[in-house]
Amino acid sequence: MTILADPLARRRRRPPSAWVIGVDTHTDTHAATLIDELGTILAQTELPATPTGYTQLQAWAQTQVPAGQRMFWSVEGTRSHGHGLTRHLLTRGHRVVEAPKPEARRRRNGKSDPRDATHAAQAALATERDPTERHAEPRADGPREALRILLVTRRHDTDMRTATVNLFKSLLLGAGELRETLRGLTTTRQVRTVADLPDDPSADLETRIRLQALRRAATTIADLDRAITANEKQLRTQVQQACPGLLDLPGVGPITAAVLLTAWSHHGRVHSEAAFAALGGISPLEASSGRVSRHRLNRGGDRTLNSAVHTIVTTRRRMKHTPTNDYITRRTTEGLNPKEILRCLKRYAIRNLYRFLQANAVTT
Repeated sequence: MTILADPLARRRRRPPSAWVIGVDTHTDTHAATLIDELGTILAQTELPATPTGYTQLQAWAQTQVPAGQRMFWSVEGTRSHGHGLTRHLLTRGHRVVEAPKPEARRRRNGKSDPRDATHAAQAALATERDPTERHAEPRADGPREALRILLVTRRHDTDMRTATVNLFKSLLLGAGELRETLRGLTTTRQVRTVADLPDDPSADLETRIRLQALRRAATTIADLDRAITANEKQLRTQVQQACPGLLDLPGVGPITAAVLLTAWSHHGRVHSEAAFAALGGISPLEASSGRVSRHRLNRGGDRTLNSAVHTIVTTRRRMKHTPTNDYITRRTTEGLNPKEILRCLKRYAIRNLYRFLQANAVTT
């Protein structure tokens, strides 16, 4: 016999909701929608995305919400276009959450800034009402933001270096005798040799222009190499200060450690190791049907975090990490293929990494 729960009793047990201000953020303006505990739209406004506009938006919300009512903000792009507003609100004691991502089907009814702000508010209110759901908090500023900046600039520099090396190699293809001289040398030695070549006034126009382009590319590559090396030293220093001992874990280097710390951010943002796995797209998704019971790969989440954990696990496997190799041997005898074993290893790794961050990361 199935006993149906009393919906009124469940509603009585539900914690009281709060009024929500949803904000759709852009470069020049922010659109805001205020809804009450029932999701009714009460007021809308649009203000400039400037410090003055942030103050006006805060004042507007406080005048609209009755005294004694709970209130929080659901802001889109808390680390991009909404970064300034988020920082303004947090420093003044307001509660701010990341607006849930919009569903694709919502676009069928059209799109506008007020609509997006309304969705940000109503989606956050739905999460507030459901005790099984949790709001995503904005990631922390300070040391965590410094790590993110270092990672972003490193990615830019490495991408630019790759593009410049490709240009350098393509220019060498038509360099004639110079190409033969450099053949067989490493890229680093080729760059150094070209950078030291003098001008040849007697050469034809094409040769002189090609040599100028090669020297400019060689100088850019050398500058980027120095920047990338300095960046890694800064990352190592910041990681050691933010979470002592993290770099001592097998397979964890300064780049992967920085990715872990920026994703985890601060105590309380990620409420469990399962949530951290889901954040990185490492939690398997059930795909069972009928007589088939299976799980499929999770292709969502933070792909940078997923890549970092993948690098850690493959490094442990390559360095003959005993627990990793023992696990691979055991699971192989049980009939799992290499891809399935790798997914299991990533899940175990992110669980242990989360626990280490929780226990050792410095509270700021």
